[in-house]
Amino acid sequence: MIQITLPDGSKREYPGPVTVGEVAASIGAGLAKAALAGKIDGKVVDTSFVIDRDAPLSIVTAKDADGLEVIRHSTAHLLAYAVKELFPEAQVTIGPVIENGFYYDFSYKRPFTPDDLAAIEKRMAELAAKDEPVTRRVLPRDEAVSHFKSIGEHYKAEIIASIPPGQDVSLYREGAFEDLCRGPHVPSTGKLKHFKLMKLAGAYWRGDHRNEMLQRVYGTAWASKEDLQQYLTMLEEAEKRDHRKLGRELHLFHIDEHAPGVVFWHPKGWTIWQEVEQYMRRVYRDNGYQEVKAPQLLDKTLWEKTGHWEKYREHMFTTESEKRDYALKPMNCPGHILIFKQGVKSYRDLPLRYGEFGQCHRNEPTGGLHGIMRVRGFTQDDGHIFCTEDHILPECTAYTALLQQVYKDFGFKDIIYKVATRPEKRIGSDESWNKAERALMDSLRASGCEFEIAVGDGAFYGPKIEYTLKDAIGRQWQCGTMQVDFSMPERLDAEYVGEDGARHRPAMLHRAIVGSMERFIGILLEQHAGALPAWLAPVQVAVLNITDSQAQYATEVAKMLRNQGLRVELDLRNEKITYKIREHSLQKLPYILVVGDKEKAAGAASVRARGNLDLGVMPVEAFVQRISQDIASRT
Repeated sequence: MIQITLPDGSKREYPGPVTVGEVAASIGAGLAKAALAGKIDGKVVDTSFVIDRDAPLSIVTAKDADGLEVIRHSTAHLLAYAVKELFPEAQVTIGPVIENGFYYDFSYKRPFTPDDLAAIEKRMAELAAKDEPVTRRVLPRDEAVSHFKSIGEHYKAEIIASIPPGQDVSLYREGAFEDLCRGPHVPSTGKLKHFKLMKLAGAYWRGDHRNEMLQRVYGTAWASKEDLQQYLTMLEEAEKRDHRKLGRELHLFHIDEHAPGVVFWHPKGWTIWQEVEQYMRRVYRDNGYQEVKAPQLLDKTLWEKTGHWEKYREHMFTTESEKRDYALKPMNCPGHILIFKQGVKSYRDLPLRYGEFGQCHRNEPTGGLHGIMRVRGFTQDDGHIFCTEDHILPECTAYTALLQQVYKDFGFKDIIYKVATRPEKRIGSDESWNKAERALMDSLRASGCEFEIAVGDGAFYGPKIEYTLKDAIGRQWQCGTMQVDFSMPERLDAEYVGEDGARHRPAMLHRAIVGSMERFIGILLEQHAGALPAWLAPVQVAVLNITDSQAQYATEVAKMLRNQGLRVELDLRNEKITYKIREHSLQKLPYILVVGDKEKAAGAASVRARGNLDLGVMPVEAFVQRISQDIASRT
């Protein structure tokens, strides 16, 4: 007898080996119809998988995250199937699942067109409607190589030939199409109903520019029509909010070919930067941080000691002077240790908190650059806390509360917490990693935060908490971090004098709240669709006159507002007032004040709020009170 344990703890017995699909059918016809795969001992398998021993089993459906991954993986194969139907000479290469969808790379004699994309999507729908079974078979490696060579799929043959000799490989067939894959896949193509092809792109074979440029077709697939439509609507909204578009329209910044991956900030954009920086500077001051500034250029030997030269060299910009090698710092931590080491530190000095708006450089590939979200030169609101092991828990707990308040002030309420644990390539002992990971998890529990475990995603020198924001349209942005590090103080010989009079190594907590200032400002622009709250807006109010006879009064109003510390734009141009209002409205200003003869006589202004809201005529002093409340409350 085979005993199957279901997620609710109930058990079912079968007289002999049984497939996942047969178990689902024995539970109920509805579940059998919904089943996409099974999960046994944490591994997702096909519904045709034969269970020949006692085992725990959960049936995977479209409602599960694993089910959505199976759908997307299978839809990538459906894409390749359709391409081969329409373009038999095309060769298939690889087609993985990615965030929110999938892609597949093809080799073909001419570039695909948007019309081709529409035809491929139509053919995919036709093939799905045929509800052809998806079956799996296993071949020895060499036999599989011969098989794909015989049908002209040389890329597939090359992929399989790179697998160690003597191994078997699995192939999945649907109709006339067969592909190399580990699986699992949906039981039949009829399960694939809600998908859309998104765009075309180029990609070098195996990511090497010396190889052929392939054609990459991107697509998305979802469990329901509603989920697909919601995603497409989100993409439309995201396009409207694209920070690169807003940066141009609002005259905030630009990226220039003379400095790829580095930002040119315009006056309005730099105003936003300064507001964010000065806010964070107050956060430093009010929470016991001492602001420091470390050099950008540091000797290679320092990076060798920290381990960066070995683990991170390809991402560092280097230079040479007087036969010495230097690197532009990719991060701020080694500089802060060198500051800590100046003078003798006592246990009474700890915890010692350093903060820096540190400019860093990382040699990101050109293809990975994205507006101000991913750049080569950036500034971090970086901080490091030197402390004893007893301080780690309270410091991490206090930091989470601080971070939550900062994000709330910037308009973010939903935070996702993850603890990233030790990667395969790391420095430090298992004992120190155990201690560090436990401290981070305990701090989140003490903060009342539910969290996920991101296995193997820690930095090479220590585990970390990742704080991820969810924005107004549901996208996620990982910004804040808290990392516990016992290794770098050891490597750079940092120490303090303990209560026992002996020398001890401090623990080092690496932390950032907004992370990259450039990226965070990009996130803010997209979160607010460019309509930043009054406290962050580069221009908070514009003062417009109707005719020249109010020019002097408008000038006086603008001066009064500036004396109140407001950022004011005065528009005295000889243009129609409707034109001026529209132009400033497009700049997404929080307020526009219009003054005519009536307002001039009353010492007042006609006030318009963002969104074309007419607030009527009010005394200038009353307007100052209103906008001051907006700024103070950060609404």
